[in-house]
Amino acid sequence: MKLDIPSGPFAGYIFDCDGTLVDTMPLHFRAWNEAMKHAGLSGELSEDLFYSLGGMPTRKVAAVMAQHYGLKIDVERVFHQKEEIFLKMQAEMKVIAPVVDFARQQQGRVPLSVASGGPRPVVMKTLQLMKIDHLFPVVVTPEDVQHGKPAPDMFLLAAEKMGVAPELCLVFEDAEPGFQAAAAAGMKCVRVPGRTK
Repeated sequence: MKLDIPSGPFAGYIFDCDGTLVDTMPLHFRAWNEAMKHAGLSGELSEDLFYSLGGMPTRKVAAVMAQHYGLKIDVERVFHQKEEIFLKMQAEMKVIAPVVDFARQQQGRVPLSVASGGPRPVVMKTLQLMKIDHLFPVVVTPEDVQHGKPAPDMFLLAAEKMGVAPELCLVFEDAEPGFQAAAAAGMKCVRVPGRTK
C-alpha cells in the first residue's frame, strides 16, 4: 500500500481508527451481520451498504441499516450487541503498517490525534491492543461532539485539542463520511485504500 501524502506545512495529523490505523473493517462487518440478523435481518448484510457508512457513529449506522432493510429495531440493544460481538474478535486485528509507520515517524515532531466514529471504550481498547495508544494523546469519539462524521465536528475538536489550526491539519481516512468531514473542516485528506473488490 502506497499512501499519497500531499505536500504542505502540516502542523498536526488526525487519524481515523477502523480501516485506517487498524484493519478492523472486515471484523466490524461480521459483527454487524450477526447483530442485524439477531435484530430480524433475513439473508446477509450488504457489504456495499456497510462500507458506505464507514466512520459514522455506531448508533447512527444501526439506524441507517434498519431503515434500509425496513426493520424496526431497538438501536441501543443492537449497538451493544454489535460491540460485544466485535470485542470477541479483537484478537484477529492487525495494524495497517504504512499508516502506523507514518504516525511513528511523526511522533514528537507534531501533535497526533485519533478521530473515530467508534465508541470510546472500543477505540481505546483497539489502540491499546495494537500497542499504539501512546502515539495519540488526543482521542475524539462521537461521545465528544454533537454531530459525528460526515459533519466536521470531530476533526475540528481534534484540531482544537491539539492546538493546531484546522487548515494546518492533515486527515487520514478510509471512508466517504470521513472524506466529507475532512473537507467540511477545511482539512486536506489522505485516502487510505480500503477493501479490494
